[in-house]
Amino acid sequence: MATLGRLSRRVIVTTLSGHLRHHQSHNLIRRTLATEAQAAINESPDRVKWDYRGQRRIIPLGQWAPKIAVDAYVAPNVVLAGQVTVCDGASVWNGAVLRGDLNKITVGFCSSIQEKCVVHAAWSSPTGLPAETVVDRYVTVGAYCLLRSCTIEPECIIGQHSILMEGSLVETNSILEAGSVLPPGRRIPTGELWAGNPARFVRTLTHEEIKEIPKLSTAINDLANAHHSEFLPYSTVYLEVEKLKKSFGISI
Repeated sequence: MATLGRLSRRVIVTTLSGHLRHHQSHNLIRRTLATEAQAAINESPDRVKWDYRGQRRIIPLGQWAPKIAVDAYVAPNVVLAGQVTVCDGASVWNGAVLRGDLNKITVGFCSSIQEKCVVHAAWSSPTGLPAETVVDRYVTVGAYCLLRSCTIEPECIIGQHSILMEGSLVETNSILEAGSVLPPGRRIPTGELWAGNPARFVRTLTHEEIKEIPKLSTAINDLANAHHSEFLPYSTVYLEVEKLKKSFGISI
């Protein structure tokens, strides 16, 4: 019996070793063929390298498609979906998401939605106020803000990391400090500075401070124009422009 057991173990070991050698040789052949095939592929010198600068996510939803003015600047990695309107001179900066799948979103003349902002609109507002999101002219919305079914009247500043909830209203010539939260239905009257969570009145703005609000929007608009000339608005047309400049010996 002991002899029979030893013979059985030898047969099993021999069989497993044969299968393992066959599997290893099969994998070696596959790797060799893959390496030869990769070496046989010669990349064309005319092949355009993938470049994310030409990519932009404009997402139509049903009968609604985002509308972007000719001289508005929308960064390449911005997402615009549904009922979104970006007016003349406005700018939407890198990483922002404007989702107009439930209601309208409007970014007015010379206004800016800065980096990583999220702008949304609900079906309806619990306060009974309009549920669409309106950012009027000469408004600066700082980075990382969340706007949902709110209205911002002309010439206002919303500090970065601020949150404006459903039905909130920021009236003309007002400033909301960074990191503030404006609860649903809350109103910031004209010419006031508010801050905090929840946002509360701090003080009345001086005449000089009010005059600086549209100047900030204009400065951001000038900066957006510089970016707009670098990142052409559609597809990869800028690659053809760069090739044309090189053919004429113009430095890029």
